[in-house]
Amino acid sequence: MCAATDVAATFRSLVESADRKFARVRDLPPHLHGPHHHAFHKVFKAYTRLWKFQQENRSKLVEFGLKRWEIGEIASRIGQLYYSQYLRSSEARFLLESYVFYEAILNRGYFEGSKGGVADLGLRFKELRFYARFLVVSLVLNRTETVRVLVEKFKALVEDSRVEFPETNFKEWKQVVQEIVRFLKVDTAFMNIRPLRYCVLFDSHPTSLPHVARFHSKRILRLQNAVLTSYHRNEVKFTELTLDTFRMLQCLEWEPSGTFYQMRTKETTENGGYGGFSDQSGTSGLIDINLVADMTDPTLPPNPRKMILYRPSITHFIAVLATICEELPPESILLVYISASGKASQSMASQMDIPKPYRNSMHVNNISHIEHKLDKGDSADSLESCLWLGSRASGGANYLYPGDLIPFTRKPLFLIIDSDNSHAFKVIHGAERGETAAMLLSPGRPAFQSPSDRVYNGSQFTFFLTAPLQAFSQLAGLSTSDMDMDAFNKADNILSSAFAEWEVTLCTSDDLELAWSQVLTDPFLRRIILRFIFCRCVISLFCPPSSGDQYLPDCLPSLPDSLAPNSTKVESCVFRLSKCLGITTLFHFAEAVNSRLSESEVT
Repeated sequence: MCAATDVAATFRSLVESADRKFARVRDLPPHLHGPHHHAFHKVFKAYTRLWKFQQENRSKLVEFGLKRWEIGEIASRIGQLYYSQYLRSSEARFLLESYVFYEAILNRGYFEGSKGGVADLGLRFKELRFYARFLVVSLVLNRTETVRVLVEKFKALVEDSRVEFPETNFKEWKQVVQEIVRFLKVDTAFMNIRPLRYCVLFDSHPTSLPHVARFHSKRILRLQNAVLTSYHRNEVKFTELTLDTFRMLQCLEWEPSGTFYQMRTKETTENGGYGGFSDQSGTSGLIDINLVADMTDPTLPPNPRKMILYRPSITHFIAVLATICEELPPESILLVYISASGKASQSMASQMDIPKPYRNSMHVNNISHIEHKLDKGDSADSLESCLWLGSRASGGANYLYPGDLIPFTRKPLFLIIDSDNSHAFKVIHGAERGETAAMLLSPGRPAFQSPSDRVYNGSQFTFFLTAPLQAFSQLAGLSTSDMDMDAFNKADNILSSAFAEWEVTLCTSDDLELAWSQVLTDPFLRRIILRFIFCRCVISLFCPPSSGDQYLPDCLPSLPDSLAPNSTKVESCVFRLSKCLGITTLFHFAEAVNSRLSESEVT
């Protein structure tokens, strides 16, 4: 009995020590490094020791009163730690480790031990939080079937909680359920046809690879860091992951290959045998804390580190940019993606009474340059135009101005601005403080959607950059039920061939600006550039010629004329795609292109 008491006391001591270390790192911002790295090392070490101790002494601990939910709580904390490390590093192995622990908790029902007994509100909240966290991990991993199972269990648990604890308000948990249901209502069937992540099978083009490999520039930059943020009223989101940032997050990662996604379904037990994941007994079914150590694909390069900011204040947004720019490795470029509404009119009203020299102090040094550009005919609203990044009432804490980004052009930047006010950010071009920024700017208005449609479908521009063929189909009004898979695969081959041809054009162009040439060998940025070229051409052909530029995306500096929207090389791709899918009447093709391609197909 004394030995069992000592084991229990040691276990409680390890739990308290690990929990204290967990509390220190739980709320640390993911972009911070330096001394915080040591703190994470210590908390991982503490939980590793705790986990191994309970594995080695499980039977004694159970005899002394160890509850199943306590094992679940430890496993859940480890899952949280692994997911936080994924957010900090973008290393897929941490995401997989998190999934392994959460899946084991679900399959063994660690938090269900009190059902049929005395109702425990605290335990119920632990179970609800577990489901929410597991759903996020499963979404990011694209485990569609797991997500569906989790949603049904989560919905049932929230309903049961309302009945079991009638005096407790579960309104916030109902909202979480509504969020995930709404997220899944977005047309995800297209998403599952092709991965959003960079897939060697679909996204590398053998015919153009030799040209990319031999491409030389005065300077070569690699994408190693990205900052992603979006805010729109009533946008589709789940917890702090919006649909737009979800798509961009996946677009900037490698699709695992080989054995990477093949989860082991067995694990060692105390006696050296194996226990299945579905084992529900109290003492068997141990989770190997290093389960994914041998699952990573060594042939894949590391993912770029991504920092996701959810409704940040502008001071926080700028602070994060400053920290990442300060730590940006040599020969690297930072991608900044912002999807938000423009609030130029509110911005102007809030600054009407402020003397002009003191307005917008973050970019006061750039005012003379920007005013000079305005004198040359640029939009008179450019100085006051901004993006709205939050729901708080204080405008100054929410408005991002073009000049706010100029100080960071001392480092190489790749800017993607997706907003109805994106073109206001053109003033950055020529005002950089050392490095010419590569900028992709969305149209001022989507080509086919009513303003309310973006609430349900996310940004059209971001959709084109992350899933171009799916976005093309959505633009044309094609649903998954209308889509014939043979036609879709044929269309995918057409687009892939066009991208390969455009890659060769970019690599052999004599007038490719340095801002583009220095990132052309990076697979993620090259793919985004190609998709932008496609998006620009599709929208220009879809909109009536009299519609103006408000529906057209733009880029700065300019890309080669050989890949302009009206070039035969680009327009012919859209023609072939639309003909393959039977929607040529939706586009305004030049008669010469229509006639030439039709004749070539006949012959």
